[in-house]
Amino acid sequence: MTGMILDAVLMLLLVAALGYGVRLEKKLTALRAGQQAFASAVTELNAAAGRAEAALASLRASGQETDLLHDRIIKAREVKAQLEALIARGPAPTVESPPAPVRSRPAPTPIAPVEDERALRMAALAERIHGMAPAAARAPAPVAGGSNVAAILGALTANQSAKQSLNRARRSLDEDLFAA
Repeated sequence: MTGMILDAVLMLLLVAALGYGVRLEKKLTALRAGQQAFASAVTELNAAAGRAEAALASLRASGQETDLLHDRIIKAREVKAQLEALIARGPAPTVESPPAPVRSRPAPTPIAPVEDERALRMAALAERIHGMAPAAARAPAPVAGGSNVAAILGALTANQSAKQSLNRARRSLDEDLFAA
């Protein structure tokens, strides 16, 4: 009889252990599902952090370009003020026969990017201005705008040097970004 009671107690303990095992398995399954969701959330967070870093780098580059453009605008305003002062100091225009048109060789039509075409137009304008400068110096009466040739050339040179400076800054910025 004692053997049967011990067997019954042992069976009850085995049933209780089986029930506890089933409950524990359900909790472990829920824990594994939570762990997988956490891992996917960490992966998404990592991807979002990478995108944020790229956006921040782009924003910094844009800020530096904005600073460079702001400096160019300030320089352009200074040159504009100088040109306006020179124009205001210049003599009143006299009614004379218009100067003979300066003929220069036509620029070839290159197949080049827009910046090269712009540089060619600037060079042609500088040639025309240089062509007008000696004629203005030899004329007995001052020609309206003749004293502005140096200011215009200075403005063109400042614009070209600002463009070169901006291009150098962009190249160094690109080198810095790709070096990192």
